[in-house]
Amino acid sequence: MPFTATDLPGLTIFEPKVWGDDRGYFYESYNENTFKEAGIDVTFVQDNEAKSSYGVLRGLHYQVPPFAMAKLVRVLEGEVLDVVVDIRENSPTYGQSFSIILSAENKKQLFVPRGFAHGYVCLSETVIFCYKCDNFYSPTHEGGIIYNDPKLNIDWKAPHTDLVISEKDQKQPRFNQHRKFLSAESVG
Repeated sequence: MPFTATDLPGLTIFEPKVWGDDRGYFYESYNENTFKEAGIDVTFVQDNEAKSSYGVLRGLHYQVPPFAMAKLVRVLEGEVLDVVVDIRENSPTYGQSFSIILSAENKKQLFVPRGFAHGYVCLSETVIFCYKCDNFYSPTHEGGIIYNDPKLNIDWKAPHTDLVISEKDQKQPRFNQHRKFLSAESVG
């Protein structure tokens, strides 16, 4: 199977089968049946794409119910360190983070279920980052956590002096002050 479970329940790495030859390559970046067979039954409603340069850090972002959002994230150009934090208060891994290098070269994708804060930092000169979402953006349901919270102790793999962070992301609350993600959904 092209899926690998992580230590955080529901968070799954997807490595598609890539066929390559002297013309280039081909792969299915998403197939609903393949995901359902792996137990990931989600209906995506929106695709987003962002272009950034080296050092740009976006995150840590999430939305609370009823606009909580699952994502399938990948990189079309360049390389990022992708980071998620479990914010599901009923989860045994609440407050734990996970990071992975996603790149155009490795073609790995990360399925981020509802209940995770998400962010990434660009490690290459340019990055094109794409993600499928299972809910629509709702500014009134948006939440965030400051990227450098000492409790989370995330190693962003880029020197602090190189980071380019929006004013909004510089003002996010600490983990113990973030907008709570209360969900009736069970955590497996």
